[in-house]
Order: sequence, then structure tokens, then C-alpha cells
Amino acid sequence: MKDLKIFINLTRLNRPIGYLLLFWPCSWGLAYAFSLNNDIELFLYYLVLFFFGAVLMRSAGCIVNDIVDRRLDKKVKRTKNRPLAANLISVKKAFLYVFGLCGLAFFILIQFNLLTIVLGLASMSLAFSYPFMKRITYWPQLFLGLTFNWGIIMAWTAMVNYLSLDIFIVYLAAIFWTLGYDTIYGAQDIIDDEIIGVKSTSIKFKSMLKKFVLICYSLSLIILFLFFYKNMNLIYFLIPFSAFLISLIYQVISFDKDNHKTCLNAFKINNYSGFYLFLTFLTLSF
Repeated sequence: MKDLKIFINLTRLNRPIGYLLLFWPCSWGLAYAFSLNNDIELFLYYLVLFFFGAVLMRSAGCIVNDIVDRRLDKKVKRTKNRPLAANLISVKKAFLYVFGLCGLAFFILIQFNLLTIVLGLASMSLAFSYPFMKRITYWPQLFLGLTFNWGIIMAWTAMVNYLSLDIFIVYLAAIFWTLGYDTIYGAQDIIDDEIIGVKSTSIKFKSMLKKFVLICYSLSLIILFLFFYKNMNLIYFLIPFSAFLISLIYQVISFDKDNHKTCLNAFKINNYSGFYLFLTFLTLSF
């Protein structure tokens, strides 16, 4: 029971917001592809596969992140009790968990076509280099955007087996979305991060944090609006898209970089944002 508790804390399975934010972009790619081929059985099957893939890969990513950051995490109030930072588990055992989770994720990956398998394997370099970015650049959130939203492209190719400019446009919009929400999340650690010397957009733009997040969200909204307007004859998309827009505006208004609770609450709202955008992509099938 103790080992199970450590494993859950290590993989953050008790905090579903992480794997949901990895899953929602996958669902957008699937929903967009579904609007073209209308294969409902394949769409639902792949939706389940990508959900479990997101859970597995996010769990593995959390462990790798904690292995890399274990000495830094000891110095940060929010992370000092993580299993590796608190010496509750060995690095060797943590790596065994990573290999096991990646093995299960690979089993899911090989259910798809060759193009998607290649894209999935290529994403590993992004996923496992991300923890080092905060040491070398003030833009680790941008790198997270590139990593966390790769599933959009994979989900698209899984359904249609080719690449298109439009899916990369959606990918770009999603990167700005992630850049915004992870900057809000990073605001919780500004003081500790400055002391230990790691970097983030939250630190780089701390004097104008709301403005920066607003710019990121605005760019994401503009790109997505133009995408939907171009690809739909009707304006059904405006109903769920308006909910997505409102959820982003609420975040910008509600978070205060000096109040960690408001930052975390605003960050978590992005689960609903992702769901609203999933509904928006589904309207393409109307």
C-alpha cells in the first residue's frame, strides 16, 4: 500500500489535470479528422487509446521530471515532499517505473499506422528533454507547448494517415494556449525559482504577467477563430467556442501572481477550456 501511494504521488495520478491537458489536444486532432472521414467507431476507439496514452506518457514524464529535478525540488516549498526529493524512492526504481510506463505506451502506439508511430517516437525527444529547459532558457513553457500538443498531429495522422497545413495551424494555436496556462501555473514558484536560479516565462514577464498571458490567449483565440471560420459554412462553432473564450478571459481576470491559490485555480480551469474546444471541433462534423 505504501509503494502504491508513492507511485501515485510520483506519477501525479491523483492530479488528473496534467494528463487531461495532454489528452484534450489529442481529442481535437481526432475530432477534426472525424469531420472528414465520419468513421465513428474508429474515432471512439482512438479516443480511448489516446486517453490512456496520455495518462501513461504524462506519468512517465512526471517521473523523469522528478529524477532530473530531485535536488532542486528539495529547495522549493511546493515540491519538497515529492517522493524523489524526500528520498522515499530510489532513482533506480523510479527509472524502472519509467520503462514500464513507456512500454505500455509503446504497445498503444503500435496500434496506429506507421506515420503516427514515427511521430510518436519522434515526440520522445521532446518529452524527455523538457525537464532541462528551465536551466537554459526563460521559455520552458514554450517548449512544453511544443511537447504537450504534439498529440494533435498524431491524432490527426492516426485517422487520416497524412499531414496537412491546417493541423499545424491548430498545433500553433495550442502552443500559445499552453504558453499562457503554464505561465499562470509557473507564477506559483517565482520566488523559489529565482532563488535557485531556474528560468520561466513567469519570471521573465513577472512585471506584466497578466498582459503576457492575455497576449498568448488572444493569439490562440484569433488563430482558432480564423481556422473554424474558414472550415465551416455555418456558425455552430460559435456556441462552444464562446465558452472556450470566456474560460480564458476568466482566467486572466481571476489569477493574481501574488496569490498562489488563484494561480492554481485559474490553471485548473483549462480542463474545461480543453473540453469546450473539443466540442467546438465536433461541430465541424455538422
